[in-house]
Amino acid sequence: MKKGILVLAGIAALSLASCKKNAADKVTEEQVTEAAAEDAKAGDLPVMSFSEQEFDFGTINEGDIAEHKFAFTNTGKSPLIITNAKGSCGCTVPSYPRNTPIAPGETSEILVKFNSKGKPGDNTKTVTITTNTEASTERIKIKAKVTPAPKEEAK
Repeated sequence: MKKGILVLAGIAALSLASCKKNAADKVTEEQVTEAAAEDAKAGDLPVMSFSEQEFDFGTINEGDIAEHKFAFTNTGKSPLIITNAKGSCGCTVPSYPRNTPIAPGETSEILVKFNSKGKPGDNTKTVTITTNTEASTERIKIKAKVTPAPKEEAK
């Protein structure tokens, strides 16, 4: 019985091994040329370079609305387009040049507003930017230590 199982296992292993095909045989010259062209185009994409990617507001009072401008430059070889920018919560709101081509070498900015109402303590918020860069998303961060608002005494 054991001999029969071993023979069947051996046959199964040989049949699976014989089914393997050489993947290199399936690659055509046209596919190689196409892949090389795509690789060459990757170097022509826009690059979003920030002067800073993180900003710390320090200590602020609960209820304050703090804002900061993040400057960036398109250091790539084609126009940069920002299609979306979204804060990690509703308290963090970015303003940005939506769907406006930013030429190579051109500088622009993203304004981030942070509403500290209801956010006492340490806060770190992220803005995710959707672009036509190679990575397709970029991220910037803000930080703040929010001092709780004084509690009102009941009368």
